[in-house]
Amino acid sequence: MDLVAACQAFVAVSGRGSFTSGALAAGIPQSVASRRIAALEEHFGARLFDRTSRAVRLTPFGQDMLPTARRLVDLADAMADDAERARLRPLRVAVPEICPPHRLAALVVAARRQRIHLEVRPAGPQERERLCQTLEVGTGIVAVPEGAAPWRVPLGLAARTPFPAATVFLETLRSGRARTQARRRILIQPEDDVAHLRDPLTRAGQSAGLAPAQVSVVPSLVDAAAAALGSPDLLLCSRQQAEDFALHWCPLAGPRLLRGYDVAAGVPEDLDYLRTVLYADVARCLGATTGHSGPGGGRAPGDRSTESPE
Repeated sequence: MDLVAACQAFVAVSGRGSFTSGALAAGIPQSVASRRIAALEEHFGARLFDRTSRAVRLTPFGQDMLPTARRLVDLADAMADDAERARLRPLRVAVPEICPPHRLAALVVAARRQRIHLEVRPAGPQERERLCQTLEVGTGIVAVPEGAAPWRVPLGLAARTPFPAATVFLETLRSGRARTQARRRILIQPEDDVAHLRDPLTRAGQSAGLAPAQVSVVPSLVDAAAAALGSPDLLLCSRQQAEDFALHWCPLAGPRLLRGYDVAAGVPEDLDYLRTVLYADVARCLGATTGHSGPGGGRAPGDRSTESPE
Protein backbone atom coordinates (compact mmCIF):
# COMPACT_ATOMS: atom_id res chain seq x y z
CA MET A 1 0.00 0.00 0.00
CA ASP A 2 1.13 3.55 -0.85
CA LEU A 3 0.58 5.17 2.55
CA VAL A 4 0.95 8.75 1.29
CA ALA A 5 -1.47 8.24 -1.62
CA ALA A 6 -3.97 6.55 0.72
CA CYS A 7 -3.75 9.43 3.21
CA GLN A 8 -4.22 11.95 0.38
CA ALA A 9 -7.46 10.20 -0.58
CA PHE A 10 -8.52 10.03 3.07
CA VAL A 11 -7.91 13.77 3.63
CA ALA A 12 -9.64 14.75 0.38
CA VAL A 13 -12.78 12.66 1.05
CA SER A 14 -13.04 13.78 4.68
CA GLY A 15 -12.79 17.41 3.65
CA ARG A 16 -15.65 17.17 1.20
CA GLY A 17 -17.88 14.58 2.83
CA SER A 18 -18.16 12.68 -0.44
CA PHE A 19 -16.15 10.01 -2.21
CA THR A 20 -17.07 11.52 -5.57
CA SER A 21 -16.05 15.09 -4.66
CA GLY A 22 -13.02 13.94 -2.70
CA ALA A 23 -11.75 11.80 -5.58
CA LEU A 24 -12.23 14.73 -7.98
CA ALA A 25 -10.24 17.02 -5.67
CA ALA A 26 -7.46 14.44 -5.42
CA GLY A 27 -7.40 14.01 -9.20
CA ILE A 28 -8.17 10.29 -9.12
CA PRO A 29 -11.20 8.13 -10.08
CA GLN A 30 -13.73 7.45 -7.35
CA SER A 31 -12.99 3.72 -7.51
CA VAL A 32 -9.32 4.37 -6.84
CA ALA A 33 -10.14 6.62 -3.86
CA SER A 34 -12.42 3.89 -2.44
CA ARG A 35 -9.73 1.22 -2.84
CA ARG A 36 -7.04 3.37 -1.22
CA ILE A 37 -9.20 4.21 1.80
CA ALA A 38 -10.24 0.57 2.14
CA ALA A 39 -6.58 -0.44 2.11
CA LEU A 40 -5.84 2.20 4.76
CA GLU A 41 -8.67 0.89 6.95
CA GLU A 42 -7.38 -2.63 6.55
CA HIS A 43 -3.87 -1.48 7.43
CA PHE A 44 -5.04 0.20 10.64
CA GLY A 45 -7.63 -2.42 11.48
CA ALA A 46 -10.49 0.06 11.94
CA ARG A 47 -13.00 1.98 9.81
CA LEU A 48 -12.30 5.61 8.96
CA PHE A 49 -15.76 6.48 7.57
CA ASP A 50 -19.32 5.66 8.47
CA ARG A 51 -21.01 4.70 5.22
CA THR A 52 -24.44 3.91 6.61
CA SER A 53 -25.95 7.26 5.55
CA ARG A 54 -25.98 9.07 2.22
CA ALA A 55 -23.35 11.48 3.56
CA VAL A 56 -19.89 10.14 4.31
CA ARG A 57 -19.01 10.83 7.94
CA LEU A 58 -15.83 10.25 9.86
CA THR A 59 -15.91 7.62 12.56
CA PRO A 60 -14.38 8.52 15.94
CA PHE A 61 -11.30 6.57 14.86
CA GLY A 62 -11.20 8.54 11.59
CA GLN A 63 -11.46 11.83 13.51
CA ASP A 64 -8.49 10.85 15.64
CA MET A 65 -6.41 9.80 12.61
CA LEU A 66 -7.22 12.79 10.38
CA PRO A 67 -4.73 15.31 11.93
CA THR A 68 -1.84 12.86 11.52
CA ALA A 69 -2.89 12.06 7.95
CA ARG A 70 -2.97 15.78 7.15
CA ARG A 71 0.54 16.23 8.53
CA LEU A 72 1.80 13.33 6.43
CA VAL A 73 0.20 14.78 3.27
CA ASP A 74 1.63 18.22 4.04
CA LEU A 75 5.08 16.73 4.57
CA ALA A 76 4.85 14.82 1.29
CA ASP A 77 3.87 18.03 -0.53
CA ALA A 78 6.74 19.90 1.12
CA MET A 79 9.16 17.17 0.09
CA ALA A 80 7.95 17.37 -3.52
CA ASP A 81 8.48 21.15 -3.47
CA ASP A 82 11.95 20.72 -2.01
CA ALA A 83 12.81 18.14 -4.66
CA GLU A 84 11.72 20.51 -7.43
CA ARG A 85 13.79 23.33 -5.98
CA ALA A 86 16.78 21.00 -5.69
CA ARG A 87 16.40 20.00 -9.34
CA LEU A 88 16.31 23.69 -10.27
CA ARG A 89 19.38 24.52 -8.18
CA PRO A 90 21.14 27.11 -10.29
CA LEU A 91 24.45 26.02 -11.75
CA ARG A 92 26.39 29.27 -11.98
CA VAL A 93 29.04 29.13 -14.67
CA ALA A 94 31.69 31.73 -15.48
CA VAL A 95 31.94 31.91 -19.26
CA PRO A 96 34.20 33.90 -21.62
CA GLU A 97 32.84 37.39 -22.14
CA ILE A 98 33.48 36.98 -25.87
CA CYS A 99 30.62 34.47 -26.16
CA PRO A 100 27.82 36.05 -28.23
CA PRO A 101 24.67 36.63 -26.12
CA HIS A 102 22.39 34.78 -28.54
CA ARG A 103 24.59 31.67 -28.32
CA LEU A 104 24.68 31.90 -24.53
CA ALA A 105 20.88 32.12 -24.52
CA ALA A 106 20.73 28.98 -26.67
CA LEU A 107 23.06 27.24 -24.18
CA VAL A 108 20.75 28.14 -21.28
CA VAL A 109 17.74 26.80 -23.20
CA ALA A 110 19.56 23.56 -24.03
CA ALA A 111 20.47 23.15 -20.35
CA ARG A 112 16.87 23.63 -19.24
CA ARG A 113 15.77 20.89 -21.61
CA GLN A 114 18.07 18.65 -19.56
CA ARG A 115 16.56 20.03 -16.30
CA ILE A 116 19.75 22.00 -15.60
CA HIS A 117 19.08 25.53 -14.38
CA LEU A 118 22.11 27.27 -15.84
CA GLU A 119 23.14 30.81 -14.91
CA VAL A 120 26.01 32.23 -16.98
CA ARG A 121 28.36 34.95 -15.82
CA PRO A 122 30.53 36.40 -18.61
CA ALA A 123 34.03 37.42 -17.54
CA GLY A 124 37.60 37.70 -18.78
CA PRO A 125 40.11 34.86 -18.31
CA GLN A 126 41.68 36.13 -15.08
CA GLU A 127 38.29 37.03 -13.61
CA ARG A 128 36.92 33.55 -14.40
CA GLU A 129 39.83 32.00 -12.51
CA ARG A 130 39.12 34.27 -9.54
CA LEU A 131 35.40 33.51 -9.53
CA CYS A 132 36.15 29.78 -9.42
CA GLN A 133 38.72 30.16 -6.64
CA THR A 134 36.37 32.24 -4.47
CA LEU A 135 33.45 29.86 -5.16
CA GLU A 136 31.31 32.73 -6.45
CA VAL A 137 30.37 30.38 -9.28
CA GLY A 138 29.83 26.64 -9.27
CA THR A 139 32.20 26.13 -12.17
CA GLY A 140 33.91 28.04 -14.92
CA ILE A 141 35.03 27.63 -18.51
CA VAL A 142 38.68 28.57 -18.14
CA ALA A 143 41.55 29.16 -20.54
CA VAL A 144 44.07 26.30 -20.72
CA PRO A 145 46.80 25.27 -23.16
CA GLU A 146 45.34 23.45 -26.12
CA GLY A 147 46.97 20.10 -25.32
CA ALA A 148 44.51 19.24 -22.54
CA ALA A 149 41.49 21.21 -23.78
CA PRO A 150 38.11 19.64 -24.63
CA TRP A 151 37.30 22.77 -26.66
CA ARG A 152 39.75 24.42 -29.06
CA VAL A 153 39.36 27.58 -31.08
CA PRO A 154 41.76 28.25 -33.98
CA LEU A 155 42.98 31.85 -34.08
CA GLY A 156 44.01 33.98 -37.02
CA LEU A 157 44.16 37.61 -38.04
CA ALA A 158 41.20 39.74 -39.09
CA ALA A 159 41.28 42.92 -41.16
CA ARG A 160 38.88 45.30 -42.85
CA THR A 161 40.20 44.36 -46.31
CA PRO A 162 40.72 40.91 -47.86
CA PHE A 163 44.08 39.20 -47.48
CA PRO A 164 46.19 38.68 -50.60
CA ALA A 165 47.15 35.11 -49.65
CA ALA A 166 45.63 32.08 -47.94
CA THR A 167 47.83 32.55 -44.87
CA VAL A 168 49.56 35.48 -43.20
CA PHE A 169 53.32 35.45 -42.70
CA LEU A 170 54.48 37.74 -39.90
CA GLU A 171 57.49 38.79 -41.99
CA THR A 172 55.16 40.63 -44.37
CA LEU A 173 54.22 43.03 -41.56
CA ARG A 174 57.76 44.29 -40.97
CA SER A 175 58.16 48.05 -40.92
CA GLY A 176 59.37 49.49 -44.19
CA ARG A 177 58.40 46.51 -46.33
CA ALA A 178 55.44 48.42 -47.78
CA ARG A 179 54.27 51.93 -47.03
CA THR A 180 50.69 50.84 -46.34
CA GLN A 181 51.88 48.16 -43.91
CA ALA A 182 54.59 50.16 -42.20
CA ARG A 183 52.82 50.42 -38.88
CA ARG A 184 50.27 47.62 -38.97
CA ARG A 185 49.79 46.22 -35.50
CA ILE A 186 48.56 42.85 -34.31
CA LEU A 187 46.03 43.55 -31.58
CA ILE A 188 45.58 41.00 -28.79
CA GLN A 189 42.17 41.17 -27.11
CA PRO A 190 41.84 40.50 -23.35
CA GLU A 191 40.55 36.94 -23.90
CA ASP A 192 43.89 36.05 -25.51
CA ASP A 193 46.03 37.90 -22.97
CA VAL A 194 47.18 34.61 -21.46
CA ALA A 195 50.74 33.31 -21.43
CA HIS A 196 50.19 30.32 -23.73
CA LEU A 197 48.85 32.59 -26.51
CA ARG A 198 50.42 36.01 -25.93
CA ASP A 199 54.00 34.84 -25.37
CA PRO A 200 54.40 32.60 -28.47
CA LEU A 201 52.98 35.35 -30.69
CA THR A 202 55.25 37.97 -29.13
CA ARG A 203 58.32 35.76 -29.61
CA ALA A 204 57.34 34.97 -33.20
CA GLY A 205 56.89 38.67 -33.92
CA GLN A 206 60.34 39.43 -32.54
CA SER A 207 61.86 36.61 -34.63
CA ALA A 208 60.11 37.98 -37.73
CA GLY A 209 61.59 41.42 -37.14
CA LEU A 210 58.45 43.20 -35.99
CA ALA A 211 58.81 46.25 -33.79
CA PRO A 212 57.80 45.62 -30.14
CA ALA A 213 54.76 47.89 -30.46
CA GLN A 214 53.45 45.91 -33.43
CA VAL A 215 52.18 43.14 -31.15
CA SER A 216 50.17 44.74 -28.36
CA VAL A 217 47.40 43.93 -25.90
CA VAL A 218 44.29 46.12 -26.16
CA PRO A 219 42.11 46.81 -23.06
CA SER A 220 38.86 45.56 -24.59
CA LEU A 221 37.53 43.58 -27.53
CA VAL A 222 35.46 46.58 -28.63
CA ASP A 223 38.57 48.77 -28.78
CA ALA A 224 40.48 46.11 -30.68
CA ALA A 225 37.68 45.52 -33.19
CA ALA A 226 37.19 49.26 -33.68
CA ALA A 227 40.89 49.67 -34.46
CA ALA A 228 40.74 46.82 -36.99
CA LEU A 229 37.62 48.30 -38.59
CA GLY A 230 39.02 51.82 -38.77
CA SER A 231 42.70 51.26 -39.58
CA PRO A 232 45.05 48.75 -41.24
CA ASP A 233 45.61 47.07 -37.85
CA LEU A 234 44.94 43.36 -37.49
CA LEU A 235 42.85 41.71 -34.79
CA LEU A 236 43.91 38.36 -33.39
CA CYS A 237 40.62 36.48 -33.13
CA SER A 238 38.58 33.44 -34.09
CA ARG A 239 36.81 33.09 -37.41
CA GLN A 240 33.45 33.44 -35.61
CA GLN A 241 34.49 36.76 -34.09
CA ALA A 242 35.71 38.07 -37.44
CA GLU A 243 32.36 37.21 -39.01
CA ASP A 244 30.50 38.91 -36.17
CA PHE A 245 32.46 42.12 -36.82
CA ALA A 246 32.26 41.79 -40.63
CA LEU A 247 36.05 41.49 -40.87
CA HIS A 248 38.07 39.34 -43.27
CA TRP A 249 39.80 36.45 -41.50
CA CYS A 250 42.98 34.59 -42.39
CA PRO A 251 45.02 31.98 -40.49
CA LEU A 252 48.61 32.62 -39.49
CA ALA A 253 51.37 30.67 -41.21
CA GLY A 254 52.98 30.49 -37.78
CA PRO A 255 52.84 30.23 -34.87
CA ARG A 256 49.81 27.94 -34.69
CA LEU A 257 47.58 29.50 -32.04
CA LEU A 258 44.47 27.91 -30.56
CA ARG A 259 42.44 28.95 -27.56
CA GLY A 260 41.97 26.03 -25.24
CA TYR A 261 39.08 25.74 -22.80
CA ASP A 262 38.21 23.35 -20.01
CA VAL A 263 35.84 23.39 -17.05
CA ALA A 264 37.20 23.97 -13.56
CA ALA A 265 35.97 23.83 -9.96
CA GLY A 266 32.51 22.57 -9.09
CA VAL A 267 31.29 19.09 -8.21
CA PRO A 268 32.01 16.23 -10.64
CA GLU A 269 28.36 16.01 -11.71
CA ASP A 270 28.37 19.67 -12.82
CA LEU A 271 31.63 19.24 -14.71
CA ASP A 272 30.23 16.21 -16.51
CA TYR A 273 27.11 18.13 -17.58
CA LEU A 274 29.24 20.68 -19.41
CA ARG A 275 31.74 18.19 -20.85
CA THR A 276 29.16 15.70 -22.12
CA VAL A 277 25.48 16.65 -22.27
CA LEU A 278 26.15 20.30 -23.16
CA TYR A 279 29.46 19.77 -24.99
CA ALA A 280 28.26 20.84 -28.45
CA ASP A 281 26.29 23.79 -27.09
CA VAL A 282 29.36 25.09 -25.23
CA ALA A 283 31.41 24.62 -28.40
CA ARG A 284 29.01 26.82 -30.36
CA CYS A 285 29.30 29.55 -27.72
CA LEU A 286 33.09 29.47 -27.89
CA GLY A 287 33.27 29.20 -31.68
CA ALA A 288 35.21 25.97 -31.16
CA THR A 289 35.90 23.26 -33.65
CA THR A 290 34.55 19.85 -32.64
CA GLY A 291 35.95 16.37 -32.80
CA HIS A 292 39.11 17.12 -30.81
CA SER A 293 40.25 14.64 -28.22
CA GLY A 294 39.51 15.61 -24.64
CA PRO A 295 41.57 15.33 -21.49
CA GLY A 296 41.35 11.54 -21.55
CA GLY A 297 42.41 11.33 -25.19
CA GLY A 298 38.92 10.48 -26.45
CA ARG A 299 36.30 12.29 -28.41
CA ALA A 300 33.59 14.06 -26.46
CA PRO A 301 30.72 11.60 -25.79
CA GLY A 302 28.17 11.61 -28.57
CA ASP A 303 30.32 13.80 -30.83
CA ARG A 304 30.45 12.48 -34.39
CA SER A 305 31.60 15.64 -36.09
CA THR A 306 35.01 16.22 -37.63
CA GLU A 307 37.50 18.96 -37.10
CA SER A 308 37.15 22.16 -39.05
CA PRO A 309 40.12 23.01 -41.28
CA GLU A 310 42.66 25.04 -39.39
